[in-house]
Amino acid sequence: MEIQYEWQRIAADLERRITAGEIPKGGRLENERELADHYGVSAGTVRRAVGDLRERGLVATLPAKGTYVL
Repeated sequence: MEIQYEWQRIAADLERRITAGEIPKGGRLENERELADHYGVSAGTVRRAVGDLRERGLVATLPAKGTYVL
């Protein structure tokens, strides 16, 4: 059994939503506070998950605009 951190679980769920088309290319992710509320975690945990998606080239964050699917 592999142990996952919460940020990894969230990143995996967001990736699943992106690949399934639930969040389409060019679509905007919810903001950190909304995602934190949705997943029941801190904004820092969401920030880490989104950072992982950004590092893997799935999303891009535009300052003061939001995070979008690439």
